[in-house]
Amino acid sequence: MGRDLDRDLGRDLERLERRLDSFDPADRKQSLLSLVAMVEQARLALPRLSTDVNLHCHTFFSYNAYGYSPTRFAWLSRRKGLAVAEIVDFDVLDGLEEFLEAGALLRLKACCGLETRVFVPEFADHVINSPGEPGISYHMGVGFPSADLAPPLQSFLSRLRRTSSQRNRDLLARVNAYLDPVVLDYDADVLPLTPSGNATERHICLAYARKARHVLPADAELAAFWSRKLCLDAGELDIPDGTRLQQLIRAKTMKQDGVGYVQPDAGSFPRLEEANRFILAAGGIPTHTWLDGTSDGERRIEELLRVEMDSGVSAVNVIPDRSYTPGARDVKLDNLYQVVNIAERLRLIVVAGTEMNSPGQKFVDDLDSDELSPLAPIFLKGAHIVYAHSVLQRSSGLGYTSEWARNHFPDRESRSGFFEALGVRLRPDTEDCLAGLGPEAAPEAVLKRTAA
Repeated sequence: MGRDLDRDLGRDLERLERRLDSFDPADRKQSLLSLVAMVEQARLALPRLSTDVNLHCHTFFSYNAYGYSPTRFAWLSRRKGLAVAEIVDFDVLDGLEEFLEAGALLRLKACCGLETRVFVPEFADHVINSPGEPGISYHMGVGFPSADLAPPLQSFLSRLRRTSSQRNRDLLARVNAYLDPVVLDYDADVLPLTPSGNATERHICLAYARKARHVLPADAELAAFWSRKLCLDAGELDIPDGTRLQQLIRAKTMKQDGVGYVQPDAGSFPRLEEANRFILAAGGIPTHTWLDGTSDGERRIEELLRVEMDSGVSAVNVIPDRSYTPGARDVKLDNLYQVVNIAERLRLIVVAGTEMNSPGQKFVDDLDSDELSPLAPIFLKGAHIVYAHSVLQRSSGLGYTSEWARNHFPDRESRSGFFEALGVRLRPDTEDCLAGLGPEAAPEAVLKRTAA
């Protein structure tokens, strides 16, 4: 009987978790409610919270390698005991309300960010974190309080979406010409792979792999096609639509020197200062995204951070898992420690996560490893700051970048100390204790509310 119950529970859990990734939001919501009910009925236990964090996970609103929706990521974050979690999608805030609502149901400390690309004029001659593209930088805002934006701010987001869509369509035309007879229709073949029309190059690669199988159903013919087009032996290609094949399609046709690649210039993306104005006005925290410290721009990281701080940057994002080899001390790990040390000295918030927009990336960094454990307290501190900012900005407009915060804490160190303390004390089920605070509120009064 016990084994039968275990088997039934496993089937129910697998079915409901799979439905969390449905493109139907009502289906996702109902599935989560069913899972929460299983917890409340003691059919399923959730672990105690750990000190692990992931503040950079893409969802299927841009691209997640495992197809995770915001609800699925929230559920898995709680099942794995994450202390704080944040979704970060390219060019959209489409998952924000869903993720925060799921976090509230699960009592998960949840935040939402956005990633895009910007042009940094002061580094126009230096590659930063977008390989082979001088002056272009991946860039983030973290801790957005809402996706309900005023028209001018919504206009900026709409422009990001339109620009991305047109860039994809132009790319498709060039790659179609090379891969003919395997050609894609953007609306019919690519957009159905996304829930809200925000396709990426990774969606396009998957669509090409699937279309090739449809056009060339014979295994030998398909292998010969990809071998010829990608200039590799068929045995290396993971045919018909595996990870290796998709990565090679992207590398060989869409990246630098590929038939579909066009070098971006100063007008291809918004300028850094424009993006930061949007992030600040929308209630987020402008955040530099650091790659690995090996580019010529990132070798001048302190100079770059000071340039970005002048236009509002208050945080640095790192992806620790790709910055070290377990059991080895190498240059990338040294660079990771260097950028964290510089950020700490400049009193910048440090946020960390694993992206999950490429197969094989971990759900959460191994923060107990010898290489990362000394940095884990810094990552946890940054996560609590972003979470506290998100809640206080949403409830009262008094977040980390607000005039209220600057007036009460003119230096970054004391400001971060306050928001860290608030983030530690806050609980997802009592966030509304901060509602109704006005600009006259004293920091002590804010903290006192969380003690009730």
